[in-house]
Amino acid sequence: MTATAAATNLASGEPPINFAAHQFRAGNMAGARDDFEQMLAMLIQAVHPGARAIAANPGDWGIDILLGELSGLVVIWQSKYFWPAVTRSAQAQIRESFDSALSAAKRNGYELSQWILCVPSSMDPATAQWWDRWQERRQRATGVAIELWHETTLRNLLAKPDVSHVRRHFYDPYVPAQVPRTPLRDLDPGAATDLDRALFVRQLRAAGHTEFHAAKREFFNAELLAREIADKRVVAELSALGEADGLVHSIWEARFNAACQQEPVDVRLPGLHAGVMREIRETTAFPAALPAGPVHRCGLMHRVVQDRRAGWVVRWREIAAEGAP
Repeated sequence: MTATAAATNLASGEPPINFAAHQFRAGNMAGARDDFEQMLAMLIQAVHPGARAIAANPGDWGIDILLGELSGLVVIWQSKYFWPAVTRSAQAQIRESFDSALSAAKRNGYELSQWILCVPSSMDPATAQWWDRWQERRQRATGVAIELWHETTLRNLLAKPDVSHVRRHFYDPYVPAQVPRTPLRDLDPGAATDLDRALFVRQLRAAGHTEFHAAKREFFNAELLAREIADKRVVAELSALGEADGLVHSIWEARFNAACQQEPVDVRLPGLHAGVMREIRETTAFPAALPAGPVHRCGLMHRVVQDRRAGWVVRWREIAAEGAP
């Protein structure tokens, strides 16, 4: 989600919509796909009364959400939880889903008039070009209207008053309550120098970064926060810290995997660090019991890197292993 979109939603009194919330609700990508599809079913039914979800038993005839009767003309919505972007790796799935819906219609005696792909993200330039060409070609060959509902389309629909119950049900629970934040501490020059040898700094340096002071301050404050929580032993805060750790790691993993699917893959994965940190700062999914602000949250990501569980280049595991005990 962009900073502009988040600011607009906050100014309107509504929490920003982050489609990564489906991962945090479900705990994994498989669950996120199901949760996203459930959201779509409620949203589409609110916008198009009479629309209904179709269960897979064992197959779903290429239908996730249906409008119309399976004895005449139908409109089909296909849910695909591609995250954090729709890249080249998704093209085969899109083709197969459309072909499956078309074949099922012919096999079972109804006519497909429109097929709508719903995704919670946007397409990268190469995939957007592929989609435009594929959409035109397949519409012309089959007579079926093909449409794309991407993240902006979905946010615009979720902003409508008539679907506010859908927005509240799936996204409002992830707006953290206002809790006192742990004050930020300055990093003295000596401690900053000591952190030059830290693994999270070496990982940033490998990715081509040349300035590290902000990252060091983020890490330093996250470390202090974690120690204070450990010392106090408040169960809710300990649980929130563990949840936040899993959240930032999940955000990194999704974006790292997407970056590695680009062709050709740049070994430095440019933009990965900036994208991960932007999502960490903007997400509304952090547990409410965690007294952390954006600096602490970004620092939690540096702690994951410091723990040898993530990195910013393709060969991050090799860098993590250097000097390991």
